[in-house]
Amino acid sequence: MNKRAPIVAELGRPETPDETAARKAASSKAYRGSQTFRNLIAALLVTVAVVAVIIFAVPRGEPANAPKIDLAGISANVESSMERPVIVPDLAGFWRVNKAELQNGATPVWEVTLAPAADDERGFLKIAQAFDADSSWAPQVLNGIAPTDSVRIGGLEWDVFQPRNADSNANVTYAIGTQAGDDYVLLYGARSADSTAELAESLVPQIRALSEAS
Repeated sequence: MNKRAPIVAELGRPETPDETAARKAASSKAYRGSQTFRNLIAALLVTVAVVAVIIFAVPRGEPANAPKIDLAGISANVESSMERPVIVPDLAGFWRVNKAELQNGATPVWEVTLAPAADDERGFLKIAQAFDADSSWAPQVLNGIAPTDSVRIGGLEWDVFQPRNADSNANVTYAIGTQAGDDYVLLYGARSADSTAELAESLVPQIRALSEAS
């Protein structure tokens, strides 16, 4: 004896096979949709948890300080290899050394790059001692700029170079240079004329010593 199909209250009669199939299909679709939403929420929660672990749980060290440059040691080595004294600036607490090296080439150059030690100071200055050179060497590092004037600092006459376009001159906005015996000393960078002159004056005793030793 066949079992009679149950009467559906909404219909007041048993479902037809088509209605049963449609109801089951709708139910399956709704279930799959709810599962997809739950999976999405679960994936988002897992992602947030992983990011939180990375940010808060993984130990992070402080940025390593740049190694201190041994200006005295480097300059001593250059003096030994060149067999002559080199200009060594007195930092006086205002400057820090960013770079110090002997640049080899047709004209060897001892160069020290300085920047203000204070965070609220900007700019830089380079001290370049070109060995066995004169003022004709300076335009080679100043993009062809020739001296436009002269100024007296510390009892010495200095050539003044003023690049018109800092962007095309490696951010150099001002430069001065003077003869130091057989060598030419050039100060150039992005500091004011007064700041550059102050550094230049501190180098005058060494420049005079070079001139007397030649």
